[in-house]
Amino acid sequence: MGAEKIYNGSLDLGGAVGDGEGNPESYRLSTLSVDLSLPLPAMTPRIIELCKDLFNEWSELDNSRFSVETVSGGITNLLLKVTVKEESGSCVSVTVRLYGPNTDYVINRDRELQAIKYLSAAGFGAKLLGVFKNGMVQSFIHARTLEPSDMRKPKLAAEIAKQLNKFHKVYIPGSKEPQLWNEILKFYEKASALQFDDTGKQSIYDTISFKEIHNEVLEIKELTSLLNSPVVFAHNDLLSGNIMLNEEEERLYLIDFEYGSYSYRGFDIGNHFNEYAGYDCDYSCYPSKEEQYHFFRHYLHPEKPDEVSQKDLEALYVESNTFMLASHLYWALWALIQARMSPIDFDYLAYFFLRYNEYKKQKEKYCSLARSFLSRSGLGCEPA
Repeated sequence: MGAEKIYNGSLDLGGAVGDGEGNPESYRLSTLSVDLSLPLPAMTPRIIELCKDLFNEWSELDNSRFSVETVSGGITNLLLKVTVKEESGSCVSVTVRLYGPNTDYVINRDRELQAIKYLSAAGFGAKLLGVFKNGMVQSFIHARTLEPSDMRKPKLAAEIAKQLNKFHKVYIPGSKEPQLWNEILKFYEKASALQFDDTGKQSIYDTISFKEIHNEVLEIKELTSLLNSPVVFAHNDLLSGNIMLNEEEERLYLIDFEYGSYSYRGFDIGNHFNEYAGYDCDYSCYPSKEEQYHFFRHYLHPEKPDEVSQKDLEALYVESNTFMLASHLYWALWALIQARMSPIDFDYLAYFFLRYNEYKKQKEKYCSLARSFLSRSGLGCEPA
């Protein structure tokens, strides 16, 4: 399999630092950090120093044996591929992931590291090899990241659904309390108390009604609570860039678990459907009911998708599309925090309005659908 083929060289993965609790994955530690603001040529010597510090097997190798290239630069992380030609002549590749500046403000890194160990043992993502001050080193996956348009292809949609079903069954130690609304409300507290140095950004920010947003959050929180969505360990950020495909082996990888937490099944699915819109937020690409039912069949009954009942399909449709609204609120508030905290050249304020306006556009339709469903099924009373 792609993620494992890399380790044909002499890199010994044993003896890494763990927590002593017999967890399925352990990893090595370094106190070094890497300056993310440097251009790649200036950053490369530090990346090589970091790899030598983490992996004793490489500590005496000449720097000329290392090559460093950019894999991708997302809006919160920088991914680098490091290839090393070992003394034996074998080439070994690893991925170095550098956390974006100030991302700890919205991401719980301890929770992420805890989850990665168990998810990796269950066959998800890349193997965690090392952790340093502002990032991690993982095995390199030979695969391409999906494009948003790939996710709606029936064969891939079915496989994503099957993988997500499996993902939701992974046991991660710790509190099983769903974190969604805790995190949305934390985002709200931070987002509603920002001050911008840029007067243009501040004037745009001042047009936002946080009282209105708070009321919307409470309304959707109350409505979703009536749907009895199962609590699972959720990915929470299943966009196309976090799904990789090795086409030769026909193997799909779910990656990047930095937003992972115990949350609601409906949120993970509804959030994934929002990502059909891609980075341009073209919500005309949101999946149709027919496309969603195709996904649900393979999620609910991976082995016998045609046996899923109409009743179960309808229930998951209502659940996912109500939580889709929560997804817009989550990322809208996240974007406001990023607009103030992130040095990355991305118009986060515009992204806030894209998400919040789409929320308002879809709210009446899907809230009415949920209330009608609840009334018919007797699952709960309509919120006051």
